[in-house]
Amino acid sequence: MNLLLNGHTRPLPDDAVAADMPVLWVLRDVLNLTGTKYGCGVGACGACTVHVDGQATRSCVTPLSAVQGKNVYTIEALGAPDRPHPLQQAWLAHQVPQCGYCQSGMLMAAAALLAKNRDPSDADIDAAITNLCRCGTYPRIREAIKAAARQLRTGVSR
Repeated sequence: MNLLLNGHTRPLPDDAVAADMPVLWVLRDVLNLTGTKYGCGVGACGACTVHVDGQATRSCVTPLSAVQGKNVYTIEALGAPDRPHPLQQAWLAHQVPQCGYCQSGMLMAAAALLAKNRDPSDADIDAAITNLCRCGTYPRIREAIKAAARQLRTGVSR
């Protein structure tokens, strides 16, 4: 079995995966990509959010069979150390992370939103970002998303 992951085809060992294995465990346990986090295991918290064909998707409840032939992108593909994504820049500028555990899923959900809507309203953000943050940084998350949206629209970070 193969997985189209972060723009590359990744072969998966048949003895290590099954079609019903959640994508989260394929990423973390088989491919050693630990940026995508395990939170609740039932798709409620969003710590495990990845993109599947551009859609924010909870990987803990998505079987491997459901992503065959689809593009899967993880937090590891969102920006690079020398060229961070505007969301990553805004996250730091607005001091979003506290404990940081939910951040990779939150960033992936926000990136999916901004890929479709470069000028989201508060209502748009609330509808798209259903991830949970135990630290309660939602006001900073909203401001960071708006700042990143401005940068993506105008090329200016302020």
